[in-house]
Amino acid sequence: MAAVSETLVREVSEDALLARIVPLLPVGRATLLPSGDDAAVVAAPDARFVVTTDVLVEDRHFRRAWSTGRDVGRRAAVQNLADVAAMGAVPTALVVALGVPGELPVAWLEDLARGLADECGPLGVGVVGGDLSGGSELTVAVTALGDLEGRAPVTRSGARPGDVVAHAGVCGHSAAGLALLSADLETLDDELVAAYRHPTSPLAAGPSAARAGATAMIDVSDGLLRDAGRLATASAVVIDLDTDAFAADRHRLAAVADVLGADVAQWVLGGGEDHGLLATFPSSAAVPPPFVVVGRVLPAGPGAAAGVLVGGASSAVRPGWDHFAG
Repeated sequence: MAAVSETLVREVSEDALLARIVPLLPVGRATLLPSGDDAAVVAAPDARFVVTTDVLVEDRHFRRAWSTGRDVGRRAAVQNLADVAAMGAVPTALVVALGVPGELPVAWLEDLARGLADECGPLGVGVVGGDLSGGSELTVAVTALGDLEGRAPVTRSGARPGDVVAHAGVCGHSAAGLALLSADLETLDDELVAAYRHPTSPLAAGPSAARAGATAMIDVSDGLLRDAGRLATASAVVIDLDTDAFAADRHRLAAVADVLGADVAQWVLGGGEDHGLLATFPSSAAVPPPFVVVGRVLPAGPGAAAGVLVGGASSAVRPGWDHFAG
């Protein structure tokens, strides 16, 4: 039987391409005027909105050999929705801009749209527009909006000595999945590979943390040590993580690490793209589930510069991903 040829982007017009993508995208609860005009209109009942943006570049953030369009759509949505949640806000809308090589199959873009809808639709988040451009590299740029619902934003700079540190989500699972794909052993653990291809995030935990009085919060996207360090630096404090706090993650990853000869601590403390939430709370606060207390906030001073400790000591683990230093 002859192979069925795929329609490529260069074989259709921009309007025809949009006609195949836009109907797949959800219209959210805050969408007053959806895609179709020069701009969309999104409600902002709080009179403020949270805004964030991220870019995914093929062969740097994802590989088509490893991930479907649907995987990339889900990943692109989650990493932006998690940033909104980390401010204590409820996500309301996404805008997506694509740079697309002409040889890309149109079906891949349709799958990307389905992946965006998978994550956004159940949350009532609309994908309300964006832009299409030709390009030599496949890029996916997403801007997300969120509603603070009358609350103050939870920033990185509010942690205070005496607070407890809590985490919601998993650590190291995406890094382990990437290692399995890199070693061509993806069938060894489908769940961990899925954690890399399309990570999940405890999005509802962000607003819950804000309502519970969280003093600071951050999306753990570049590794626990690196992002905890960002929060500590912004707050001018020391974050001391409990050495036993992530025992469940270490146990979950141990068998795969043994096969690959990998360091579980590097995955758990330095692995990125799990998109959990790290927050600090006053010691008197009731820490809401699914957050689990994983450490404490200490004062910084002449003998203790702002930063991160593990069990009261500096960690030898590489701190995590840097987009330019690697």
